[in-house]
This record gives sequence, structure tokens and C-alpha cells, in this order.
Amino acid sequence: MRVVLHADVDGVGTKGEVVEVADGHARNLLLPAGKAVKATAGAEAQAQGMRRRRSVRDASDRAAAEEIAKVLVPSTISVRAKAAGTEGRLFGSVGTAEVADAIEEQTGIVVDKRKLVLDEPIKETGEFQVTARLHPNVQFPVRLEVVGA
Repeated sequence: MRVVLHADVDGVGTKGEVVEVADGHARNLLLPAGKAVKATAGAEAQAQGMRRRRSVRDASDRAAAEEIAKVLVPSTISVRAKAAGTEGRLFGSVGTAEVADAIEEQTGIVVDKRKLVLDEPIKETGEFQVTARLHPNVQFPVRLEVVGA
């Protein structure tokens, strides 16, 4: 059955796509959940409009992410840890929430903590790198300097 997706569906497609799926999958899952409608001429025209709007929004999101990258890549963000013991070990750790707060405080740029990727929490003072993934096609390193209070 040909359907027009009204939402992103893993393994099937993205919003606005016209896809061919098994009849049972469409009848039992996609149509009742409102994630798709049967593909008619009118629905396909509507899907084309959704795809155009999505591509325009995606282009503007990418441009905004690239502008943020131009500001954050050359700078070093200083994160003040609550307390540090001898030899630079922290009591606790620095996570993405603290990094996002420090970025906003020092540059005025609001970055969602879920867009920052730490391999593991930072548990000592020093210099580190965090990856920022603001857009599927835009990811860049952010330099951090963790200092004890």
C-alpha cells in the first residue's frame, strides 16, 4: 500500500515521504496512529509541500548551527567545578548540563545539553574537548578548561 508519512517512522521513512509498505503494517500501525495517510493525488501534493518546508527549515537550522560553530570552535570555555581535591580530582563530576550553562554564561549562546556529547563525565581539572552536534551535518569540538573552585 502506498502511504504518505505524517511523521518520521524508523525503518520506513521521514515525514512527507511517499512510501510503499505492507498492507497490514499500514492498516494496523501507521494509519490508526496518525503517522500516515493513504497516498492519493491530494495527499501526495500535500507531501510535496511538507518536503519543501522541511528542506527550508533544515537549511536555516544548518546555517544557524554553522554560525554557532564559528563562535565556539576558536574559543575556550571555562567551567568552574564546585570543589576539587589535591592533584586536581573533583568531588563529583562535570556533565553536559554544566558545560551548556558555561557556554551560555560566557558567550550568550544557548546550547541544549542533549546536543553535547561527553564520552564520560569529567572528574578532574584540566583541558578537555566536548563534541557539539547541533545538526546532523554540523558537529564540532568545543574546548573546555575545568578549574576547581
